[in-house]
Amino acid sequence: QVQLVESGGGLVQPGGSLRLTCTASGFTFSSAVMSWYRQAPGKERELVAVISRGGMTGNYADSVKGRFTISRDNAKNTVYLQMNSLKPEDTAVYYCKTIVTVLEVWGQGTLVTVSS
Repeated sequence: QVQLVESGGGLVQPGGSLRLTCTASGFTFSSAVMSWYRQAPGKERELVAVISRGGMTGNYADSVKGRFTISRDNAKNTVYLQMNSLKPEDTAVYYCKTIVTVLEVWGQGTLVTVSS
């Protein structure tokens, strides 16, 4: 079945780093634009980063620009989100997302908590 699974979340101190991983299955990964979203408590889900099919172009929310990097390895059906210089405001559940034909596909999410 079509599936996205996130991993790599956890508790980090402000200024620390985490690398999130999204592994995909059940569709042609290399043909899919991949995205990371996040949802903080009491807030709406927001787009964090988008990467093109070939991994040449990444786009970022202003709030994470310069700190986060999205990348992908099409041979491994995997997309990553490298998060550096983390701030408490980055605390959220992070979700991987794609569109397969006309269907939105979401992962289960992985929790990132940034706190001292």
